[in-house]
Amino acid sequence: MTAPATPGGVAAYDVVAIGRTGVDIYPLQHGVGLEKVRTFEKFLGGSATNVAVAVARHGHRVALVTRTGQDAFGRYVHEALRDFGVDDAFVTAVTGPPTPVTFCEVFPPDDFPLWFYRYPTAPDLLIEADEMPLDAVRDAGVYWSTVTGLSQEPSRTAHLRGWEARGRRRHTVLDLDYRPMFWPDPAEASEQVSRALELVTVAVGNREECEIAVGESDPQRAADALLDRGVELAVVKQGPKGVLAATRDERVEVRPFPVEVVNGLGAGDAFGGALCHGLLEGWGLRRVVEFANVAGAIVAGRLECSTAMPTTAEVEERAT
Repeated sequence: MTAPATPGGVAAYDVVAIGRTGVDIYPLQHGVGLEKVRTFEKFLGGSATNVAVAVARHGHRVALVTRTGQDAFGRYVHEALRDFGVDDAFVTAVTGPPTPVTFCEVFPPDDFPLWFYRYPTAPDLLIEADEMPLDAVRDAGVYWSTVTGLSQEPSRTAHLRGWEARGRRRHTVLDLDYRPMFWPDPAEASEQVSRALELVTVAVGNREECEIAVGESDPQRAADALLDRGVELAVVKQGPKGVLAATRDERVEVRPFPVEVVNGLGAGDAFGGALCHGLLEGWGLRRVVEFANVAGAIVAGRLECSTAMPTTAEVEERAT
């Protein structure tokens, strides 16, 4: 199922995502700190970017709204997006800060420290409200944004402008992706997320992120609190306890899908892309969450994020 045509006759995007982009520099030696690593490999990265790639892998028409530096890594972002089938028409360069890079350390199965090089700001936080592709945002089948985009201006106002144009249309998703290093303090993050929840219809986050968003870390109470804010679907990721998804009429809990973890960093983005796919296809809640859960597990079993995103056939094969 694809998004309908716009009034002008141009096909709407199935998914428009807005937010972080950059380059992931991942170590090829695992179980040691960065000071001991000898070789690295680079990959396209950034949460919203990874989600866009994940959705494209499921055969949908996807666009990303973000900014890069005027540098070689910025050119790499454009090339990689096009290779993955993601429309880069709304990816623009900014004079000033370079395209961000992110390093990680890999200590399987559950320790993957991240080191973000994006200070004092990053190009993807310099998205301007008057440059937002509002028609594309409004008409997309799914509009995906993340909490990080609210951490600084002018990105914060740009996000609000996008939600304003969309008018809380169905499948307006907020990834509660809270990264404390991007915020001056948790209270400010809570204030901004609380404001955003009034404008979206789907909220996705882990227990800690839900506590920032609604003051609740217990999964059931967090889901209740998110639904009370007016979202139609609340998804609470519980780590080794699986995933809870709740609407006003239905609750589904799905156990973790077993996998030998290599790097857990991209699993949430794979989950998000698969969630978008299920929503676009109009699946029932349990099928959506089970499919997304398997997609996330597949990526947890791989080193990289963007290039690790599975196709629909891969997920269905693993799920059977």
